Amino acid sequence: MPARRADLLRMRRLAHAIDGPREQTPADVARRMLAVQAQDFGAACWAIALRTVAPSRNAVLADLDAGRIVRSWPMRGTLHFVPPEDLRWMLSVTTERMLAGLTRRHRELELESADFTRARDLLTSALAGGRALSRADAMELWESAGIATGGQRGYHLLYYLAQTGVICWGPTLRTQQALVLLDDWAPPERARQLDPDEAGAEYLRRYLAGHGPATLKDFVWWTKGTLASARAAVAILGDELTTLEVDGVEYLLGAELADRAASLPATRSEREAVQLLPAFDEYLLGYQDRAPVIDDALFERVVPGKNGVFSPILVAQGRVAGTWRRAGTAIETFPFEPLSGARPAAAERAAAAYLRFAG
Repeated sequence: MPARRADLLRMRRLAHAIDGPREQTPADVARRMLAVQAQDFGAACWAIALRTVAPSRNAVLADLDAGRIVRSWPMRGTLHFVPPEDLRWMLSVTTERMLAGLTRRHRELELESADFTRARDLLTSALAGGRALSRADAMELWESAGIATGGQRGYHLLYYLAQTGVICWGPTLRTQQALVLLDDWAPPERARQLDPDEAGAEYLRRYLAGHGPATLKDFVWWTKGTLASARAAVAILGDELTTLEVDGVEYLLGAELADRAASLPATRSEREAVQLLPAFDEYLLGYQDRAPVIDDALFERVVPGKNGVFSPILVAQGRVAGTWRRAGTAIETFPFEPLSGARPAAAERAAAAYLRFAG
């Protein structure tokens, strides 16, 4: 059905839980979003917290320490927070393609099958019995056994072991997380068992639940999957999905989200809200086409030099309206244009919420 861009953006804000009802716990957010980009640990903690009814860093850390959220590389070679029960079937969809794409890089690093096997055996022995190690400790373990970790070799060893379901990032350790065995932290008997077709369909279902409306190309980019497998997922989901046409572009969304948007009338406070989203937030990064939320001419102000490093963003009525940063005990905002009406006060409230979260 034809719709306005404002309708698209409102549905996205509802899907992301940055407007409308929030989730009760950080683990609930992870289940809603399926995967939250998390290479910047602190930013990702805020991305999770701001989508809850009472944003709390301690609540996020508690869910990480209890194994209700895990961190791994389920797709795109990027760390994400994911629900532990979903990680294995996600890897079943993405691992083969991800590792096949690294064959040349492994040759350049002189990493062979025996290196991965030996690294695995050493690390699983060190982590057995529920033990945890920091990244530095893992590197020292391998170095002491004669496995060189320099020049990105250590990173690729960790990545391979995570991709093959051996390890994940588990309990918090100082300002980061420790490595644990996936079988200890997320036991296989608690994992969801999905066949390949079910897994492909579930990937799309869950992406749209937390990111919709989105195009099929957005989903393919997000998972680094294939267009053919994405189309197969659409066919499997059938009537669970509906479409939205905006400016001649067809977007997919779950029927449940469409019904929710129709049943929740937009309020004045929603229209005047300003959100302070972290760097690398899914609201901007979760799509190949970011034109609905930011003009191309402004994109470089969020990603200076288009170098892949995203700044924290201000969002107003679903559009990226500027950037922000923490400066000691204050928040500095840099709107692209002066905020009008009630929005300066809304930005101040959002800044106060972040400072409470950050302590």
